[in-house]
Amino acid sequence: MRFVIYFTQVNSRGFGTQGNALLPSSLTNSHGTTISLVRLIESVAAKTYWSAWYDIPVNFPTADLNKIPQHWRTFGTRKSLITGSPRLAVNPANAMLNYMYALLESEARLAAAAQGLDPSIGFLHVDTDARDSLACDVMEAGRPQVDAFLLDWLLKQPLRREWFFEQTDGSCRLMAPFAAKLSESSPAWRQILAPIAEWVSRVLWTTFKNSRKWTSAPTHLTQSKRRDAKGKPNLHSLLLPQPPSLCRTCGKNATKGYERCASCRATITTETLVRAARAGRLLSHTPEAKAKRVAGRLRHAAAIRDWKPADQPHWLTEETYLREIQPKLASVKLRTLMATMGISQPYATNIRNGKRLPHPRHWQTLAELAGLS
Repeated sequence: MRFVIYFTQVNSRGFGTQGNALLPSSLTNSHGTTISLVRLIESVAAKTYWSAWYDIPVNFPTADLNKIPQHWRTFGTRKSLITGSPRLAVNPANAMLNYMYALLESEARLAAAAQGLDPSIGFLHVDTDARDSLACDVMEAGRPQVDAFLLDWLLKQPLRREWFFEQTDGSCRLMAPFAAKLSESSPAWRQILAPIAEWVSRVLWTTFKNSRKWTSAPTHLTQSKRRDAKGKPNLHSLLLPQPPSLCRTCGKNATKGYERCASCRATITTETLVRAARAGRLLSHTPEAKAKRVAGRLRHAAAIRDWKPADQPHWLTEETYLREIQPKLASVKLRTLMATMGISQPYATNIRNGKRLPHPRHWQTLAELAGLS
């Protein structure tokens, strides 16, 4: 989603038609591309990009909702109401994003230094005393992955109230244990930024004549030259820490494969069963249900009247049924019992479990189902 201007887009030919389509019409008539125009393109795209994040919900467990201010429940604006910039975020989502951007910038600074570059001398970001501009340039390529990681977290898992605290000026901060959890993503950002830093070093390497034995910039971070020499692929899987799976009701660790813990699932299941039983009782007392029960009783009464004990085989007694037939009914499907005997599922279950003794007129049919003749 995020529109990021990579270094590869800045070249002697300027931007293509796709990049110009994102600009106001007053800017598309400009001839050539300057760094100032690149910054303007990025600012226009960023405004549209962050507006799409505004209504993204930030979920908390039900037990924490009475402790959560309303402006914490959505991502909101990227600009803090305190500073007018992303600094000093006023809600958890933006505070998390600021912290992960700080991790990303730190890894970009280390990657640039490892390549022998000065992190403070940048290209797109203006050089200032309080910023390493090259690190900010390099980290732009990793911002989409950071955004995707946060978005996936917000959409799949709730946040805990205890992970954040609010200062007196209204800014939202991360508690130390939660900040340590987010810091586990640093190796992934390092892996993403390594080839970017090497690319910048390689481009700069080509701008001057080098008398050293190397014909191109070294690849200390990715070891791509060594891998190419050995014929090994440069494919690495990106390992990001998984957000903790929390119960959406109480906020404790959820049972694996479920959205809630065992205790909350038991409570919810009980409530669901109670509501289902209540609805079932109401449905069982409707005129249609009563008429169906009366028709069933009349049908079974007529069948009992028409049945003659003399038609029953002499060997088929109650003792034979209990000893030889009933144990073998465990392998007979319930729907087969229901269809053959014309009975309900609960009654068929009780017959198969031995809790109910069926009328003798059914014994011969059950014997055939059980494989006896």
